[in-house]
Amino acid sequence: MTDIVFTRRSGWIPNVIREDGELKLMLGAGADANHEPRTFTFPITEAHLAVIREDLPRHLLLWSAVLPLCDAAGTRGRLDENAAVALLDPILLSAPADVDALFRRIRWDRGQLIAHGADIGLLDRGQVCAAMRGATETSDGQRAQKYHADRRRAERGTVLGPLDAAILRYTGQYLHGSTVPKRLPDAVDPALLPEVLRVIATAEQACAGIRIGRDPRRGKRATDKRDWDRMEATVDAALRRAHPELVDDAVRTVSFLMCSEAAHRSRNAPVDDGQEEAAGEGARKRTLAFTDDKGAEAKWLPDSPRTAAAEFWEFVGDRSAPDNEVFTIEDEDLGEGIQLHFYADSVARITTVREGEGGSDPEYRVEYSLVDGISGYRDLVGTFVRGGCAALGRYGPWMSDTAEFERARRRRDGK
Repeated sequence: MTDIVFTRRSGWIPNVIREDGELKLMLGAGADANHEPRTFTFPITEAHLAVIREDLPRHLLLWSAVLPLCDAAGTRGRLDENAAVALLDPILLSAPADVDALFRRIRWDRGQLIAHGADIGLLDRGQVCAAMRGATETSDGQRAQKYHADRRRAERGTVLGPLDAAILRYTGQYLHGSTVPKRLPDAVDPALLPEVLRVIATAEQACAGIRIGRDPRRGKRATDKRDWDRMEATVDAALRRAHPELVDDAVRTVSFLMCSEAAHRSRNAPVDDGQEEAAGEGARKRTLAFTDDKGAEAKWLPDSPRTAAAEFWEFVGDRSAPDNEVFTIEDEDLGEGIQLHFYADSVARITTVREGEGGSDPEYRVEYSLVDGISGYRDLVGTFVRGGCAALGRYGPWMSDTAEFERARRRRDGK
């Protein structure tokens, strides 16, 4: 039978329970193999309970010292009860100087103490008891996250100025640099907000007119990495010219904001955008067949409400995968087509030289050329849709000798 003997308002601070007549400290920490919270217990005495009841700082220090033992238990191991019990007297019953000395020898969870109001300067100087004089039962998780974020930056040699910090708060990346940036003006000190907005305006002006297009080769909602890199470099250069005082973290978060917003606009725009509409102008009024390397097939009909280029790239976005990187567009009536080799950044144009007669196979001319990224593929597909293989001459040189083409590809790739 288990009874709760003592608990604090914050449910995460360890409770004291009585289990089968024995006093124990109970705490939740970590997770099991099924991602469910783990619970650990170890025995304490009435003397320990008396200190835990009356002395919040000591209670929190004990919790901080036991948490690394829980981490060591992992998802299924047992808590080292002997090690946990060995912490009780030195933390709960010893003089402050002895507690400070103990914390210089053992592992402990600094973030937990900071979240409960510990004085960071005193903690850093090893005065843990003095640091906990202003401790609170309620936890401020963001305070601990800010401390860890500042510490990670300090380890990299980065020191934020007031404007740098304000920019990171504006984008929501002060605590976690990997989160998708947002625009959060309310998170910024009003006195600094005009300066932050001037930095943002510099970035917006620098990338005005630059577009991050989709890259269906990588999935239906993927965007072009080259476009992203180009916009990032443009914003980076503009910010460093106009605001040379900004640290790298601040420049990087504004570039990330501009690129992620542009990518979001691209992902949520209709596939049949202006570029693809232009590619469809003057297209031949014939049926086109789309196929992939897995045998899937789709057809574009002349009366389709969407352009052939748009439907083809939709087909690619739905079907493209690491093991499916060859796609073909074919005009069966004219006996010509193009085959896109995404794995090699190359294309083959295929034309029928002689139709098969009397059971013989038709004769084809196959010529290969290199392609420069997704923008090159888009231009090439649009040109084929408008004018067929005859219009593709400017995308050469076209090579019919496969060995010659392979040498050209290796030279391009630096192999």
